Amino acid sequence: MSKPVRVRFAPSPTGPLHIGGVRTALFNYLFAKKNGGTFYLRIEDTDQTRFVPGAEAYIFEALEWLGIAPDETVGKNEKFGPYRQSERKAIYKEYAEQLIANGWAYYAFDSAEKLDELRKQAEAEGKTFIYNHTVREQLDNSLALSKEEVDQRIANGDAFVVRFKTPTNEVLELNDIIRGTVKFDTNLLDDKVLYKSDGMPTYHLANIVDDHLMETSHVIRGEEWLPSLPLHHLLYKAFQWEAPEFAHLPLILKPIGNGKLSKRDGDKMGFPVFPLEWKTEESTSMGYREQGYFPEAVVNFLALLGWNDGTEKELFSLDELVASFDLARVNKSGAKFDPEKNKWFNHQYLITKSDEELAVLFAPIVKEKGIATTLDYLTKVIAQVKDRANFVTDLWNLSDYFFVAPTSYDEKATKKWNEETKGLLQKVIEQLNFYADFTSLTIENSLKDWMTANEIGMGKVMQPLRLSLVGELKGPHLFDIIEMIGKEETIKRIEKAIAKV
Repeated sequence: MSKPVRVRFAPSPTGPLHIGGVRTALFNYLFAKKNGGTFYLRIEDTDQTRFVPGAEAYIFEALEWLGIAPDETVGKNEKFGPYRQSERKAIYKEYAEQLIANGWAYYAFDSAEKLDELRKQAEAEGKTFIYNHTVREQLDNSLALSKEEVDQRIANGDAFVVRFKTPTNEVLELNDIIRGTVKFDTNLLDDKVLYKSDGMPTYHLANIVDDHLMETSHVIRGEEWLPSLPLHHLLYKAFQWEAPEFAHLPLILKPIGNGKLSKRDGDKMGFPVFPLEWKTEESTSMGYREQGYFPEAVVNFLALLGWNDGTEKELFSLDELVASFDLARVNKSGAKFDPEKNKWFNHQYLITKSDEELAVLFAPIVKEKGIATTLDYLTKVIAQVKDRANFVTDLWNLSDYFFVAPTSYDEKATKKWNEETKGLLQKVIEQLNFYADFTSLTIENSLKDWMTANEIGMGKVMQPLRLSLVGELKGPHLFDIIEMIGKEETIKRIEKAIAKV
């Protein structure tokens, strides 16, 4: 590549970071690391009316949790700082004035009321009002006013914005790494506001100036920014700067129906769309971290939303993703979000963790239940049940009988219980009392020998025995459960079931 790779993630601190934004950050991170480059984070907070306290800290914390923290950002390796646009305010005015001086932009004094009136008038005529070459010289701006009038109005403190003067009669043929050649007719574009009357730039001006000054080599962003590409290309041309390469990522789509994935979809279907929990006075939004997802599972799942390495491989470590990542293999079309597949990824990462590691994660849950136990015992429990868990939080429901006796019994399964069942369970207790070696294999062989010798059907004993110990017809190998809870607890549970059912 002609210059060092520098890519950025540039969110606005207007609320929690959506999972679509996380994927944009991830693809930038992967591209930077694959190419030995730099991934930096810039906070785009020029719209102070939408600023939400806590949102900036949330963004940093989310990326740290996911393992894709930036190389440069606010307070970290500030090679091109400041990294908050609100702290770069003085920079943008200079560039807005440069565009005016070069004939690429102009002052516009039109009031919001006047523009609203023009829009309504156009609507009444079945048209759409566009502030561009068709009307700009008839409106209240420096193209229609003399220089003296413009200077006087600015001196008087009249409110104004700076608009880009879009060239006419051009067809722009621009290259997108993912989409190939995309064409835009400049006659259909509006003259976007670049600089506002409050002294702050709009996204368009600040974005281009900062990407240039921070030496951004590639702009990898969401598909929703594709309509801004012609303006951004023209701004680079106006400043006579070399433009970065652009890549517009496909949307993440709803699991059901059409359109972009939204918080509402997550609320309705019970899955998170934010990396971390987000609380306001009115509500709490779910987060992947708090729902029990492993960060590496979230990263793996997101990477495959719109990208693949050309094989059937689905499980990638972060290092493997870096090694395999290629923007040329990003799809043009949107990727449907699949909550069940998301859980599947978490399950895959859970079962590859050691029993000891999961025991440490499970310990606080067991402690919360008021149960004192050891990590060694928890490790043995994990080994019995983890294959059926998607989350660490699932482990309690899968293993509660290893810690506490059942308080109820599956009604459907106990309907077949009769006096014979109780009598057989009583005889099982007698057998268990004989066994000095209380290990799974010994108990299993001894009980089965006893049943065979007495011509007792396996089902007549095994089902009620499992119900006595577990409360349901679920769980791992029955004799492993018996060994783990021990002789005294096993007999106590059988006696309780005989009395209660």
